[in-house]
Amino acid sequence: MKNIFLFIALITSTFASLAQQTKEPKKEVEWISLQEAYNRTQKEPRKTIVDVYTAWCGWCKVMDRETYTNPDVIDYLNKNFYMVKLDAETRQEIVVGGVKYKFDESSNTNQAAIALLQGKLSYPTTVFLDDQYNMIQPLPGYLDAKAFHQIITFFGGDSYKKESFEQYKEGTYKATYKGTKL
Repeated sequence: MKNIFLFIALITSTFASLAQQTKEPKKEVEWISLQEAYNRTQKEPRKTIVDVYTAWCGWCKVMDRETYTNPDVIDYLNKNFYMVKLDAETRQEIVVGGVKYKFDESSNTNQAAIALLQGKLSYPTTVFLDDQYNMIQPLPGYLDAKAFHQIITFFGGDSYKKESFEQYKEGTYKATYKGTKL
């Protein structure tokens, strides 16, 4: 009887171990530095999103936890954008295409964040850059996964060049992403 329980325990632990090994790895956004995104854009042009945040920003943390973990969002971002996470208060010098951005003591903000946010320091702010590293638009504030997916597909698919965001949401987005579980 003791051997039977031992045998069952051994089989159970073996199956549990196999189940963990075959489990698909967790999907995550592929974050890179601002300089790395710029370098990659020079070789393989692609739009860039810069998530400008601060360590003390509560809504930044909520967006990290709820928006940037959504599988549909992750898939679209990783396929269509270079993704940058930029701490607006980093004291580290940032060099992008030969331009140096330093920490500005008077605003307690890195000059790269000031430039990307066009001087309007609000966190989180999602900044969209085109494949030539030109500003498309900064969007301040928290965005839930559904709203964020609508926005990234609007910019990612160049719909912003053809129609308003409201037209896109009600027409193109609904028709294209009707099966999305957001």
